[in-house]
Amino acid sequence: MAMTPVEVPRPLPWLMPRWRELVRLAEAGRLPHALLISGAHGIGKHSLAEALVARTLCASPGDTACGRCHACHMLASGYHPDLLRVAPEEGKRQIRIAPVREVNGFVAQTAQQGGYRVIVITPAEAMNVAASNALLKSLEEPGGRTLFVLLSDIPSRLLPTIRSRCQHWSLAVPDEADCRPWLAERLGGEEEARFWFRAAGGLPLRALELAEPASRALRQQLVDTFEALVRGAEPVAEAARLDRQSIDAILWYGISWLEDLIRLGLSGDTTELRNPDLLVLYRQAVKNARVRDWFRLLDYAREQRRMLAQGGNPNPQLALEAWLVRWSTLLRS
Repeated sequence: MAMTPVEVPRPLPWLMPRWRELVRLAEAGRLPHALLISGAHGIGKHSLAEALVARTLCASPGDTACGRCHACHMLASGYHPDLLRVAPEEGKRQIRIAPVREVNGFVAQTAQQGGYRVIVITPAEAMNVAASNALLKSLEEPGGRTLFVLLSDIPSRLLPTIRSRCQHWSLAVPDEADCRPWLAERLGGEEEARFWFRAAGGLPLRALELAEPASRALRQQLVDTFEALVRGAEPVAEAARLDRQSIDAILWYGISWLEDLIRLGLSGDTTELRNPDLLVLYRQAVKNARVRDWFRLLDYAREQRRMLAQGGNPNPQLALEAWLVRWSTLLRS
């Protein structure tokens, strides 16, 4: 009796050219044993990885997984015995050595379904040094019909020894034309799609995140804070009004706005601004500080975000205050 087809993972529209390359490699028997798929958060790399995982485990793959075989049904149910996923424990930022030791045991076993064993590690840069070193043996001697898929927002944070053992597929920021129909369908129109795609720096899934009500509210609160600082408000008092748990998002917005400010200060060109609705505030800010000072603040914001990602700043309220004090100093200089 034929099984009812299940929905199978497919790459997002703008990633279809890369997907076709992967399928060609797989059909030619030239798929590497370890793939590092990297790209900025919001580009859609998980859709590419999940489509590849499903197709690799499928018993009768075509352009994608078939959706009809037992393997596809198992995967759709949330469990497949030949698939192992590795990620940080809930509430943790790092992948420690214990789950990677599980990987080593997993690849030593025979695939239960007689096909591939697939290991997905995400985000790969979350592996600490001990975990990374423990993974090396499996990457070097994976055995036949084994596929590692490592997903990374920032591959430079991976150990060079890990990167060198993977075929690296870096996903570029897509053209707006390739994403706009998909975004317009989800955001209710072309104008919304265009605005949020631009605000997200060309990252379609980030655009969806920014357009969510809570994110819109945070952005507006930060615009109000920016305006208040331009008028001379006290930065520590402004920091107290912000949700300290949003520090990563606040710094992300700050980096985006600083990049706009620097672009405007260097060229005067307004056509490439990611946040054109903030042009009036940008013009005021550009008058008040030199471009090199904005560069310094940008370096500071990026470093603070990096430290937060690695759990290096235990006090988000102090980080918020320090950030707004620096903003305020430049706006008043």
